[in-house]
Amino acid sequence: MIAIIDYNMGNLLSVSKALETVSDNIKIIDNPDDLKNAAGIVLPGVGNFGEGMEHLRARGFEAPLLEAINAGIPFLGICLGMQMLMEYSEEAPGVKGLGVFKGGVIRFPDGIEKVPHMGWNNISIKQQEVAALANIAEDSYFYFVHSYYVAPEDLSVVAASCNYITEVAAAIGYKNIFATQFHPEKSQDKGLTILKNFINSITS
Repeated sequence: MIAIIDYNMGNLLSVSKALETVSDNIKIIDNPDDLKNAAGIVLPGVGNFGEGMEHLRARGFEAPLLEAINAGIPFLGICLGMQMLMEYSEEAPGVKGLGVFKGGVIRFPDGIEKVPHMGWNNISIKQQEVAALANIAEDSYFYFVHSYYVAPEDLSVVAASCNYITEVAAAIGYKNIFATQFHPEKSQDKGLTILKNFINSITS
């Protein structure tokens, strides 16, 4: 079972519908105990970092989710679901993230380009070996909507980058973790390819 965490934030239904086109074993969960039966975990999200962490903690997901990630369960984070892997965000000073990766989430500077970064942007692949990026060509376009970007201390975890005002992490890949700043569920065929790759990495 591929568990999509429902913590009352954002793009849950659009992510689940997209995943259901590539797998018939998708389940939306709102009970942390269900993570024990998950072969893979998806953390979607749109919205404020502070609210996201508050909702995740209020529903009791923080500790079981970290336990599952540390146990090697395949994990996919999308947009806010990627940002919450970091230690902190400038969007919510004083709110601790999940801290899976050292580093933070930084706001784009105003006055150079429009903020939020919204629309299609091409990516540069940094980790060719990441399973979720199989059959994704260099400079493929994906759909982004964000005002803050992930800035990990260890740049080796950046699986793909994009340029908007500055070079930013478009995706992170590390062991069992893959996460995207862009929205695969809104990125047409290329996005579905990434979702299928994630599912295949679990079932193969």
